[in-house]
Amino acid sequence: MYIGDYLARRELYSPQRLAFIDAGKNPEWRLTFKQANQRANRLANWLQDHGIGKGDRVAILARDGIEHLDLFFACSKLGAIHTALNWRLNWRELLEIFQYTNPKALLYSDDFKSNVAELTNQYPLTCLHIDGEGLPGSQHFETCLQGAPANPVTCETLEAEDTAALIFTGGTTGLPKAAEVSHRMIAWNTLNTVIHDVTHNDVYLNVFPMFHTGGMFVYTLPQVIFGGTTILIRAFDPAQVLSLLQREKVSIFAAVPTMYQALTTAPNWATADLSALRFCTSGGAPLPVPLVEKYTAEKGIRFKQGFGMTEFGPGIFALAPEDAIRKAGSIGRPNFFVDARIVDDEGNFLAADQQGELVLKGPSYCSGYFNNPEATQAAVDARGYFHTGDIARFDQEGYFFIVDRKKDMFISGGENVYPAEIEKALYQHPSVHMCAVVGLPDPKWGEVGKACVVLKPGTSASEAELLEFMQSQLAKYKVPKSVSFMDALPISAAGKILKRELRQRWLS
Repeated sequence: MYIGDYLARRELYSPQRLAFIDAGKNPEWRLTFKQANQRANRLANWLQDHGIGKGDRVAILARDGIEHLDLFFACSKLGAIHTALNWRLNWRELLEIFQYTNPKALLYSDDFKSNVAELTNQYPLTCLHIDGEGLPGSQHFETCLQGAPANPVTCETLEAEDTAALIFTGGTTGLPKAAEVSHRMIAWNTLNTVIHDVTHNDVYLNVFPMFHTGGMFVYTLPQVIFGGTTILIRAFDPAQVLSLLQREKVSIFAAVPTMYQALTTAPNWATADLSALRFCTSGGAPLPVPLVEKYTAEKGIRFKQGFGMTEFGPGIFALAPEDAIRKAGSIGRPNFFVDARIVDDEGNFLAADQQGELVLKGPSYCSGYFNNPEATQAAVDARGYFHTGDIARFDQEGYFFIVDRKKDMFISGGENVYPAEIEKALYQHPSVHMCAVVGLPDPKWGEVGKACVVLKPGTSASEAELLEFMQSQLAKYKVPKSVSFMDALPISAAGKILKRELRQRWLS
């Protein structure tokens, strides 16, 4: 057993213990650690026989399911790099990602067959389909896996700093950056997590997409390392989630505020027994106090507020359940092995109750951005602090609060949305002269986008036309909810669009 051979170690320690429940399958799959390790070995052997080795990227474009974990653990055995793709992206966006990550193989589910067809016309590679008939030349995943030997596979030259996975962040240039998640990062994040959260006997239900750091690394990997059970579902369904929380006696659950809100309107909310939950974690946006009070009063739930990001941790801050109302709006205090500071524009450390940029340092930081040395260097200062781009403060008790975002990014339904990507698409429309996208508050999604557009003289375009145009270029969640036409955009003396002024105009 070597670095990264997580399941082989778990099979040694607890072979018959329940590792995973794939509740997206019909009937459900229930796998012990021994069975899961055998699957990973079989896939690793198949990939190795097809030329996959240390450092090679293997992509997956699929709904949540055991196949994501099969691939992650198989890649870890080989020293290859698990590359999970955001299935909300347009195929053109995926093609850009392919062209700079150069994956050697792709696993996909039937939902995204049309995107894969477009993609492979431009970028041919080995394909495995998880379900359905598959495209011509594609091989059936389960058939390939079961046809391969289950003998152990390891990479003897793997080191802790080697990359285990690429997780994509939105980019201010319009092209997502790929954070390099090392085996070292995974280990330190697990240590940060178990100090606060995880025991050897927890049952965790994952509702996050597994192309997110939330789906793969917040609790799923720490659970495997600590020997707990993780439940997967194909997609978030409030009634199914409540049923599983009760039936499987789930002890840890994490979601974004919009999901918690949706659970309260499910038909089985009133009857659901959630008494096995030790706590619930909320992240992605502040959890409204009335929602905390509703869960506490009706279900006896203890809430934690979490804060993480793709490049760091992701377990960075935690707000204890007893502080959920007393410190409402806080992201909590830094986890044990995280050094968090607030700095001014010159990089000086600020004292309590002073606003500045949140910077982070510690062993759970990623190894940089794949194939992007400029972005890697720019993200960290000379003292080794990662600059988050968030404006924050901390109080006299050491609790941190996010005040604003230094960058233009906003969060819609738990998804990071980067206006530069949307503006890049808008500028491809022949009638658009200038544009700016800002995030505005929304009761359902937290924030939604508004596109402010100046048309070229002598041209015309309607709101519906521009929205349809953006939908053809972008993932659905990135498309603004509205378009407003303006005679001019506010411009600074330096020639920059004043987005904060735009946002304030619509707020007022």
